[in-house]
Formats: sequence, C-alpha cells, structure tokens
Amino acid sequence: MSAVWEGVHTAIATPFRPTPAQEIDEPAFRALVARQVRGGVQGIVVAGTTGESPTLDGPERDTLLRIALEEANGTVVTMGVGTNDTRSTVANTARARELGAAAGLLVLPYYNKPTPDGLRAHVRAAAAVGLPLVVYHVPGRTAQRLAPELLAELCAIDGVVGCKEATGDVQYGQDLMLLTDTPVLSGDDFTWLPLLSVGGTGVISVVSNIAPARTVAVWKAWQAGDAAAAAAHHRALYPLVRWLFHTTSPVPCKAALASLGLCAPTCRLPLTDGQAPPLELLAGLS
Repeated sequence: MSAVWEGVHTAIATPFRPTPAQEIDEPAFRALVARQVRGGVQGIVVAGTTGESPTLDGPERDTLLRIALEEANGTVVTMGVGTNDTRSTVANTARARELGAAAGLLVLPYYNKPTPDGLRAHVRAAAAVGLPLVVYHVPGRTAQRLAPELLAELCAIDGVVGCKEATGDVQYGQDLMLLTDTPVLSGDDFTWLPLLSVGGTGVISVVSNIAPARTVAVWKAWQAGDAAAAAAHHRALYPLVRWLFHTTSPVPCKAALASLGLCAPTCRLPLTDGQAPPLELLAGLS
C-alpha cells in the first residue's frame, strides 16, 4: 500500500448552493473531482477539513463519496472518517469501507483532548474495521501536539498506512520520520517540498483545489530528480498558498474556486463566505 501514499492528494472542497438550505451542488462537485483527475493528482480526499466535514450529515457524506468514486478514473479516493467520538468514527469508517473508499483519513480527536491511552484505543478501534487509515495530526485544530514518539506509535498500529502531518514544523516532521517507516505526507502546502527533501512522500493539499496541474508539477519534478525545477514550481505557487491561508481554511479556497467559475463561494455557518483573491494569483488557471 505504501506506493499509494505518495504525491498530491487533494483535500477537496464541498460546493454548496447559495440557497437558504445550502444543499450540496452535486454537478459542481462532480466537475471539481473530474478537474482534479485531469490535473493528474494521485488522490482525492473527500469530507476532510477543506470539505467542511463538521457540517456534513451522513447522507451528504455518502453522496460525496459516491460521486468521487464515480469520477475518480483510478485516482485514489480517501474519505474523512474521524470525529472526537470513537463510536461515530468507527461508524464512519465502516460506511466508507462499505461504499468503496481506498482509505479513511482519521483526524485525531479534537476538543476533548484524550490521553495517550485514549488515543491508542481510538485508533485501534477505527483500524479494527479493516479500512486502511491515514492518521491526521493537526494540532491547530485538535489542541493537542503529540510527542513524535506517540504519533509514531499510533502510526505503527496495524491498519495505519500513512500519516498526514500538519504542524507546519519541518523539524517535527523530521523527528517523526526518524521514528516511523509509515509514509508521511505534509498537511501544509507551504511545507511539503521541504518535507520531501527529508523523506516525506507527498502532500494532502488545499492549493491543488485551485491549481491541480501546477501542484502536480512540483511532484513530477521531484520524482524526476530535478530539485531545482521542483523548487521553482513550489515558489511559483507560494503566493497563492499564502493567500489561501490568510484566514480560516477553506474560506479562501471556496472564494478562489468561485472566481474561477467552478462553484459558489458558499460556506456553511459558522464559516462565512470570503472575498475573491487578487486576479494575478489565478492567472492562467481555468
């Protein structure tokens, strides 16, 4: 399985209609997934943070996964399954497996701040379902920055096939990779090339929503052994990456997609719609 967890996996946005009900815009989502496939990404992650997972109900999650699988054309589809409740997480994982996801993205529990024993039990319970899992360490949203030793221990649990590491701290990523052979993907667009240079295997990306082919170009250059070209592609994307994180993600991402005519900028409360990006950041994109 390790070869799957390389390259660019897009944490895809969920488009909502600008109506009082803010229902999912299914044709727009289908088109977003197809655009990612055309752009050459290695994977698509449905119902992650960028997909506004806290606002999605069960039937909506099923709809998104079904559409992504229909449009994937061989691209790996991972489903966000994690919550801060183990029973709900296990149920989400079982449903993702039933519908055909390749893996589950397991964000570590947020708000309730479990103990190390609780984290171990939580990951084991989800892994027992039998769906391969990518553990997601994002202290900015979970309020827990794990010791690298503990995260490496969670990565060693049978059924865990990858780790999305989103501290934004390259030193932390290096410390982790000294302790685990589990593939480590950056969860931050601004750190993924530095992490590749010290053993990382890819990125679960926000910027690839907007510029899939340009993001994949970083990976292709790196794979070809051309570090200078990879750095040049990374630098070219960097102004857009900075803008996408100037306020809470995925608000800017949705605004940029709207500027490209790909969906409405609509976010579900408590997120509110954002302002369009400077046009120069989107030059040449469609």
